[in-house]
Amino acid sequence: MTRRGYEGIAVAVPVTVPYQRFSTQGAPWFLGQVLAALVKQAGIAKDDIDGLCVSSFSLSPDTAVGLTQHLGVSPRWLDHIPMGGASGVVAVRRAARAVQAGDADIVACISGDTNHVDSFWQMLGSFSGFARDATWPYGSGGPNSMFAFITAHQMRTTGAKREDFGRICVAQRDNALGISHAMFRKPLTLDDYMNARVIADPIHLFDCVMPCAGGDGVLVMSEQRARDLGLPYSQVLAATERHNAYRDDPIMFRGGWAVDRDELFGMAGIKPEALDFVQFYDDYPVIVMMQYEGHGLCGEGEGVDFVRSHTLTVDGTLPTNTSGGQLSMGQAGAAGGYLGLVEAVRQLTDSPLGKPVPDAEVGLVSGFGMITYDRCLCTGGLILARA
Repeated sequence: MTRRGYEGIAVAVPVTVPYQRFSTQGAPWFLGQVLAALVKQAGIAKDDIDGLCVSSFSLSPDTAVGLTQHLGVSPRWLDHIPMGGASGVVAVRRAARAVQAGDADIVACISGDTNHVDSFWQMLGSFSGFARDATWPYGSGGPNSMFAFITAHQMRTTGAKREDFGRICVAQRDNALGISHAMFRKPLTLDDYMNARVIADPIHLFDCVMPCAGGDGVLVMSEQRARDLGLPYSQVLAATERHNAYRDDPIMFRGGWAVDRDELFGMAGIKPEALDFVQFYDDYPVIVMMQYEGHGLCGEGEGVDFVRSHTLTVDGTLPTNTSGGQLSMGQAGAAGGYLGLVEAVRQLTDSPLGKPVPDAEVGLVSGFGMITYDRCLCTGGLILARA
């Protein structure tokens, strides 16, 4: 079956509630700040928003529908996407379909999470009963040990070295310099990376994201509506999502992007080589390396050679995570799944927080989220183009 394209859909008004290491404000406050910024920057009334898509981990025990009362909105289309790093891609894909179907005219896709002193540990404890029950008897838990497992396997099977993951982290730090709300704004050298303390071998300090609080969001509408409102926007060329791919693999060494990449690029009418930049979910650098492979920028197992042969900074041969990614900006809970999305829209509407990618016309946003005991279950891809 041929899937319908995404013609006529615009993504506009990328907003960020500046990240902060800790906050006493709750998730509804951050989500409300995102919505308020969307309304203000779009120059519309709050009642003009008739679709709402929400992503948040710390919103619980409240819900997306409860949030409608708290924020004073009355959408005729509502979705809750608790898919972590895949949330932004999936939110835009589903919002685009709602606009195409006439179920909503303007959809606010919002994400936000708080970070109290102990909220990260509370989230880990309730994040996944499947993962908790599988790992607790072995004295293990949380993402560091799981991604150490995946990283070690990648190193054994592909010849990747710590220096290769370091190249990703160092390049992304360079991209983040000058962005005021990045958690890390000091230059990072490869020596700094290599000499950092061990967290969960082979993962060291700079392989790990910094939990923080913040929020991000965009508006999804028709291109005609965006033009009528006088809004700069990016076009949706293609989008896919895939869950629980390669479920028979004994350990995660690939992601679900590969299942749908031919359809993704075919729908967009381009080849991977045409991309001017990529925004990859990056809770750990090994996942960035996997996404080069998963989206066909190189062959399976060749991600390490790709990283060695390309420069990943904004002015490089393939700019990657041009705002610094989570490894430099921080991980604001589920908003981490929106970080690449808002940066892609900014690059394509000439409003990046940091350095612009020269002559950027088309970019890829890649989502990845919801780790269990040995892999992440949600993947997705979104190709956006300059209007």
